[in-house]
Order: sequence, then C-alpha cells, then structure tokens
Amino acid sequence: MTIGLRRRRRLSGAQRRRLGTVLIGAAALVAIILVHALLERQAFRLAALVFDTYQDLKPREATDPPVAVVDIDEASIARLGQWPWSRRIVSDMVTSASALGAAAIGFDIVFSEPDRTAPMRMAEEMRRQGVALDLPASLLPDPDRLLAETINDDPVVIGIALTNEHSSPVPPPKAGFSFLGADPSSRVNDYSGALANLSVLTDAADAMGYFSFPPSSDNIVRSFPLVSRANGHLYPALSVETLRIAQQAGSYIIRTAGTDANPAITDLRVGALDVPVSAGGELWIYYSGMPRMPVISAADLIDPAKRAAIAPLIEGRILLVGTSAVGLRDLVATPLDPAMPGVRVHAEIIDQITSGIFLQRPDWITGAERSATLAAGLIMLSVLWLASPAIGAVAAVVLATLVASGSWIAFSRHLLLFDPLQPLFGIAAILLTTLPLLLMVSHREKRFVRESFGRYLAPALVERLSEHPEALRLGGEDRELTILFSDIRGFTALSETLEPTELTSLLNGFLTPMTDVLLKREATIDKYIGDAIMAFWNAPLDIANHPAKGCQAALDMVAAVDALNRDRGTHLKIGIGLNTGMACVGNLGSDQRFSYSCLGDSVNLASRVEGMTKLYDLPVLVTEEVRLRTEGFVFAEIDLVRVIGRKAPVMLHALIGQEGDPALAASAELLNRHAGLIAAWRSGNFEAARAALVELAEMAGRKLTPLSGLFCGTHRIYRDRLEALPADAPADWDGIYAATRK
Repeated sequence: MTIGLRRRRRLSGAQRRRLGTVLIGAAALVAIILVHALLERQAFRLAALVFDTYQDLKPREATDPPVAVVDIDEASIARLGQWPWSRRIVSDMVTSASALGAAAIGFDIVFSEPDRTAPMRMAEEMRRQGVALDLPASLLPDPDRLLAETINDDPVVIGIALTNEHSSPVPPPKAGFSFLGADPSSRVNDYSGALANLSVLTDAADAMGYFSFPPSSDNIVRSFPLVSRANGHLYPALSVETLRIAQQAGSYIIRTAGTDANPAITDLRVGALDVPVSAGGELWIYYSGMPRMPVISAADLIDPAKRAAIAPLIEGRILLVGTSAVGLRDLVATPLDPAMPGVRVHAEIIDQITSGIFLQRPDWITGAERSATLAAGLIMLSVLWLASPAIGAVAAVVLATLVASGSWIAFSRHLLLFDPLQPLFGIAAILLTTLPLLLMVSHREKRFVRESFGRYLAPALVERLSEHPEALRLGGEDRELTILFSDIRGFTALSETLEPTELTSLLNGFLTPMTDVLLKREATIDKYIGDAIMAFWNAPLDIANHPAKGCQAALDMVAAVDALNRDRGTHLKIGIGLNTGMACVGNLGSDQRFSYSCLGDSVNLASRVEGMTKLYDLPVLVTEEVRLRTEGFVFAEIDLVRVIGRKAPVMLHALIGQEGDPALAASAELLNRHAGLIAAWRSGNFEAARAALVELAEMAGRKLTPLSGLFCGTHRIYRDRLEALPADAPADWDGIYAATRK
C-alpha cells in the first residue's frame, strides 16, 4: 500500500473525528433549545432582568403627562388624621378636584367598609354604652351616601381589587366590551372574587376599574393586564377606565386574531386611543419615572389656601388618588424603582397610552428567538467544522456581540423585546463542548502530518500542511466554468530584441495590471505560462453571472493594455479567448505535487478560441455559449470554425463592448454591414459578400467611426477566401471554416 493511500485513509479518519466533535456541539445546541422550551417560564425570569436593564439604560422619554396623582402621604395623614378618613373628607376631595377641572378622578383605593366616623354609627355605639340619645335621622347624615352622591355627580372611577384568594361577589362591570373578531375571554386572567366597594358607592358610580397587580415570580411589575375576567364578565383596568371617562367614551373595542377556539387579543381601543397588547390583554409597561408629573398632597387638595396654586396642576388632567405612606403598604417594585407607589404605576400606564409609545413582545418573538438560536448555532458549527478552533472562538465572540447588539437595537430603536439569552446560551454550549475536543483533534492532525511528512518535505511546507491537512487530498469535481486564455501577440519576436532583464520587467509590468483586473472581476488565476494567462470563474466559489464577469474582465484587460502602452510607450497587443462549459476542477496532479486547476474539453476550446484571435486579428473572441449567457454586451459574429482537435464547429463572436457605449452607437452602421457580410457568406451568396466587403473597405478607409479599423484583419481573411473560391458557392456549401493551426 502506498504512502498516498495511507495518508488519505488517515486524513479521512481525522475528518470523521472532527465531524463527530461538531455533532456533539449540535447535540448541545438542541439540548439548549429543548431545555429552554421546557423551562420557558423559569428562563423568562432571566430575560426579564435583561429587559429591566434596557429600561434602566434607556427609560421612556419623560413627557408633560395628562395625569396627576393625589397622594395620601405622611404629611396628609399628619394633618387630617389616621387613615381611613371620613367619607366627608373624601367627598370634599372629589368636589374640589372636579371644581378645578379634573377630566376624571380614579381611586386606587377600595371603600369596602362603612365609614367608622359616621354620626349614625357613633350614636349607636353610645347607645350600646348606655347613653340615652333620641336624635332624628335627619340630624345624623350618612357620609357614605354623601360620597355616593358626589361620585354620581362627578367623573369618578371607583377601584376594585380582583383576587383569587376568596370568592367574594364581584359587582357587575360598568363598561361594556365589543369584539372585532372572536370573544377572547378565555385568554385573559380569570379571578374568582374581588375586594369591592360598599354597594351604595358601587351603585352610584358610572365607572369601575381594577387596580390589583397580578403576582409575579420576583414581584417586579413589568406588565399589567388591561382586561381581566371575573364571574363570567370582562373588567377594565383602572388606568384605561379613567381614560375612557376622561374621553367620555362608550364601550371598549377588543380586536382579536386567530381561530374562534383560541383567539388572541391584538389591541384594545379606548375611545380614540389604540393600545397594542399581548394575546392575553397585557401591556408591557415602559417606565419613564414621570419626573414632570404633578403630585398633590391630599391635604392640599381640600385646603382653600392652596386652591390657586394647585389649580393649574389639575385642570384637564386625570387624577389618580392613591397613597405613598409607608404604613399603608401600597409600594411595588419596578425596573426603575424598588419601592414605587402603586398609584404611580397606573399613572405610567395612562401616560404611556396617551403618548403612543409601546414596548412589544408579539407572539412570534419566541419563534424568532429560537430561530436566532438555531441560526447562530449552525453558523458556529459551520465555522468550527471549516476553520481552526481559534477562528471558532473569534466567531463565537463576534456572534455573541451581534446577538447582544441586535437585542439592544431591537429595544432602543424599535421597542421590541427580543431575548438574547437563548442564542447566547446556545453559542456558549457549542463552544464549551466543541472547542476543547476540536483542539485535541487539531493537535493530533498536526502531529500526524509532521511525523508522516517531516522527512520528505521542507519544514515550511510541512507547517502549512499541518494547518490545512485537507489540501493533501487529490481529485476534483465537475462544475460549469467560464475559462479565459490570453497572451501577447508577437511575444516571441519581441523577446528576441530584449535583454532578459528588460523582458522580465516588461512581463512583470504587463502581468501585474492583468492580474489586478482578473482579481477585481472575481477570477481564479490558474497559471502564468510565459506571457500567457489562464484564469477561470465559478470555482472554487460560486460566482453569479460568471460569463458576464469574464466578458467584463476581457474588456478591462484590453483597456489596461491600452493604458500601459500610453504610459510606457510600448505597442503591446493581446488576444483573449473565452468559453463557458463543464470542466473538472480541483487539486489536480500527483501525490508529490499538485495544484488547483481545471481540465476538460471546454478548457481546450477556450485555448483554441484564444488562438483564433491571431487569425482574425481581434482582441477578444468568445464562443456562442458565452454570448447566449450574457446580457448588456455587444457582440459581432465572426465565423463558424472547426478548430483543431474538434469535429463540431464553433460559432465565434467578437466582444465589442458594453451596451450604452457612445462609440458603439456611432458604429451601428458598420456593425450592420459586417453582419450582412457574415450572413451572405454563410448562405453562399458570394456576390453579396464581395459587395459587402467593398462597402466595408470604403467605410474603414474613411475612418468614420471609432471601430472603423477593428474588423480589417477579419475582412482581409474573407477577401482572401473569396478570391480563392469560384463566383458561386458549391452545392455542398456549409460556410464552416476548418482551422489549420492552433
């Protein structure tokens, strides 16, 4: 068994080990995706922390909000007494706010028990203690009823707390809902009961909304359901209910999508405002901190001396009545504040809705995150399979940066909440499982190459082979290529007149710009053969429109030679042949030496076409296959030739230039006359062909167009042929010219 065979067997084994390592990384990627899907709720806790960080880095831009807070703060309790206050004080607060022009007044408070300071209750307590009192009921007013009358007269929204902790009756909703689509009641949060207000207050109110925060795993309020269900009815949140009353709007409109069996909410319309929400009716809150929001102490609201000062803060605004007093325990954690009064969260929702700025996490985002994880993982696996472990580590850093940056850009520019953690975990899992194994495989491959070939090859080559052992394999693949051959006309005679150093300088000066042109046009340069160049397109990489790339390169090479002649005072001329066809391309050669090249009939034909440029004295000739595969270029048919070594004739075309070139437009008549000559020759109409040659010679002599001299050599060939032929074409005339030299 030869060394070459053993080498190929050992290398294929190394590749199998590398493939097995990459498959382990693929298994780690699949495991990450499956675990994330199974533990989606737990995994989202981490994603929520990322989104909290985003909000902290870029909170919603502060506005002059349409909402203000009436705060039952420590100062108000100190001035007005222990909470709960008399309903008469609450009634005065409502009356004062309404008189100052409040658009709506919402209570982040439940009045679930009768007023303990009511005169009637105090009189009953005194009677139980033995005090004889006989006062008419008219002298013992009911503060709860007084508050109910005030609520009935003013734009007030009473609050309730929906809960699953008990099954207390839930009062009927005040607002109605209509649907554009199927009824989504099955998708929203469902509650068994509520902490509600006194019936006298509930009956008097025209609006009612819930303010209770649904539980979360870490007790941070990031979202809030704007619609919930209890007792078979839909209820609005306090925030949107106050917005409805402020707009004097009727019922809500819920737009849904999906099937009737499982509809998803897309948005909620409140008056003139559209609110995009999740499938379950939740709004993801984008906090601003609301530094410009007026916060009015409850005691100041009913203080006549403060009326003039606070009037501008209230007029036209929605008022939310809540508390920041520590003893009343209405503090919640948010991404911006670990202890924010709950009423301010509802104010944030109102401000966000009116400003029209919404964070979004649509239903499709989960699939997008998994797709990103899969795409990043496949890219990582491909890099680790095709490149070195070091490049794989760099690719991991680049991919991780792209994922993290993409998530931040999605948030900061498009308000889209894209979780970067799943793709990052996928990249990390692949890297941690695959990279150590690949380092081991790579080390074994390098050691094998050094041990096997260290005695036969130069150290530098051994080192290169150890870095790329796959280059040792011989063989190729069949691909469609566009092949180019070119050389300098009369180079042999020219070389006889120059010293070797001068010839070397000339060649280097010629080959450098030619190489620049070919590389710019995405060619693979096969070899230099003295003054000749062989190049091809579409291997090893796929090149779109490769016949057109070859044509453009040929035109650029001709232009580069013209520029070289102008700069150096030389008179070089080149001939270029182009053909497109199937060829075998790859590492071709022997076990001892090989190179990346191509071979096949299409390659031989390209070489023959280049040779024909000498005969027809044209700079660029292409085959029919090239012409048919390109657009935007101008060609002129030259001849139907049976080249040496080929039975089938080849249609040759001269590549003239690109469409739109003014020089070509001016030469349209010349090209038409030339086409007439070729047609006459092909059909055997020698008389018409001779007449066409006379006209073309006259046009060339007058030099009327930029292309006047282009076809002189070609027309001379046809003139010589016609002189050697009889006046009329033979009966078996086919118009094919049989070449006698390469």
